[in-house]
Amino acid sequence: MKWRKLSGQRIEQPILEAVEETIIRETSKGYRLKVCIGSDSQVRGGVIEFATVIVFLREQKGGFMYISNSRTEQKMSLKERMITEVAKSVEVAYALCNLLDRYGVELEVHADINTDPTFRSNAALREAMGYILSMGFVFKAKPDAFASSSCADKVV
Repeated sequence: MKWRKLSGQRIEQPILEAVEETIIRETSKGYRLKVCIGSDSQVRGGVIEFATVIVFLREQKGGFMYISNSRTEQKMSLKERMITEVAKSVEVAYALCNLLDRYGVELEVHADINTDPTFRSNAALREAMGYILSMGFVFKAKPDAFASSSCADKVV
């Protein structure tokens, strides 16, 4: 995965190194961090575009994010697309979890899935929640899943 900052600046080093440098820099400034990971997607023509974000929250001092975009021409049902979003988030969370544990940084995985059964995305809620929780991560869905429903949504 290729990563960038919201400014568009590319992150050239491996994401694990970039995240570790970020944690060291931010904690040395006295910030307590939490990391939230989420993904979103949009269908445009015959292409599905995905965005995955790593959101760094500074306790009561704002935050910032790293972004990775990808795309596929594979046809997917809505449920498949929701589970693919979750899989992308879990992949990143799994890659970072040992590092975050080492520095005592909280981690949440956010799913852009509505908890209200009247919404179509709700069809994937049980599977997504089971997947994330079975990996040992804290799970958040709409309306609490800002990393996916707000942050990733803006950069997909």
